[in-house]
Amino acid sequence: MFLTHIQPLIAQHGCWAVFLIVMLESAGLPLPGETALILAAGYAGATGQLDLAWVISAAAAGAIIGDNIGFWVGRKWGAKLLVRYGKYIHLPESRLRLGQYLFQRHGAKIVFFGRFVAFLRVLAALLAGMNNYRWGPFLCYNAAGGALWANAIGGGAFLFGDSITKVSGPLGIAALVIVVGAMIAFMYFVRSEEKKMEKKLSGEIKTFS
Repeated sequence: MFLTHIQPLIAQHGCWAVFLIVMLESAGLPLPGETALILAAGYAGATGQLDLAWVISAAAAGAIIGDNIGFWVGRKWGAKLLVRYGKYIHLPESRLRLGQYLFQRHGAKIVFFGRFVAFLRVLAALLAGMNNYRWGPFLCYNAAGGALWANAIGGGAFLFGDSITKVSGPLGIAALVIVVGAMIAFMYFVRSEEKKMEKKLSGEIKTFS
């Protein structure tokens, strides 16, 4: 459903659409920021009508600004607001408790790598604020993670889009297969690690308070 709406937005508004969608997702709204980045970068590679550097910059800026909004929302209103309204943005209390458990034990890692894990992408900044994590370290780890995420995901999608336009003959097809295979393998690895982490902690979270 989101996909049919995002495609025309990117075609019409380009990098501004990427920036806004990623920023709102990072601030806590259930929007497909990563999908917007992939579509825009792939569009840039396939058509050349968008500049990859601007797409990546827009995504990184949206991620950093949105996460900082989420950080201060968590700091100011804290757990009560999220427990009360979290279910409306796909953050039920069970997910909040799991995220809090992870953050208290791996705060810096969660801030840096959280953008690569679906359920932590929205949660990490909010939890950082709720747990009174210092803003200076948060900003550093968050900016580094956002830049790495935008370059890794955007660069991979751009190569995929660029490969489509250059397919000609056996070598072109082979190159396309390699690019697609690499992207699928990367996304599968990230998702599988996420599921392993949730499964591993599911037993421990029962005793968390």
